[in-house]
Amino acid sequence: MNTVLKEHHLVLPTYLVMIVKKFGLNFDDFILLTYFWNYKEETFDVNIVTKVLKLKENEILTSFNTLLSKNLIRINTMKDGNGKRVEVVDLDPLYQEIDMMFQEEKKEEESKDVYSIFESEFGRPISSMEYEIIHAWLEKGFSEELILGALKEAVYNGVNNLRYIDKILYDWQKKGYKSMKDVEKVSFSRNNKVAEPKELFDYNWLDDNEG
Repeated sequence: MNTVLKEHHLVLPTYLVMIVKKFGLNFDDFILLTYFWNYKEETFDVNIVTKVLKLKENEILTSFNTLLSKNLIRINTMKDGNGKRVEVVDLDPLYQEIDMMFQEEKKEEESKDVYSIFESEFGRPISSMEYEIIHAWLEKGFSEELILGALKEAVYNGVNNLRYIDKILYDWQKKGYKSMKDVEKVSFSRNNKVAEPKELFDYNWLDDNEG
C-alpha cells in the first residue's frame, strides 16, 4: 500500500478541464492529455504510458490518435543522445488553444463592461433590444473603443439614443476610422485649420477714375 501511495501523482491543471469541455474529450483522452502535461518533452513510449496510467495499449493509442486529430498535440521527431531518432510529444498546439480561450474570456469580460458603461451613462438598465444592438456592433467588428467613443459623443450632445450612436459609428466606419485616435486626429485638424486668405485684387481705383 505504501508503495502505491509513493508513486508519482499527476498534477491536474484547471485549464485541461476547460479543454475537455470544449473538445468533448472522454475520460481516457483526458487522462492521457494530463499525462503529457506532466511529462513534458518525454519520448512517446506506449509501454511506459501503460504502466503509469494503468490503461490498455489500445486505449492509449485510441486516445493518442484523438488528441492528434483534434490538434491538441503533435509529434516531433528528434535525435536522442545516442543519435537515435525518437518521437517527442509537442504541446504547443494545446498551449495555443488555452491562450485563445483566455483571450476569449477576457474579451467577454470587457464586453460586459461595455454594457455596464452604457447603463451608467443612461442612468438606467439597458433593455434586451439595446443589449442586442450593442452586441451586434461588437459582432460586426466595431471596437469597444469606438463604441464607447460614439457613446461619449452622443452624451456630449445630450442624446442617449442608440439610433443616434449607430449613425455615428457607421459614419466613422464610412470614413475609415479604426480608433478614437483617427477620430480625434481629424477633429483636431478641422478645428485648427487656418482659414485661407481671400485673394485681394490689385486694383487702383484712383487711376480708374482719372481715366
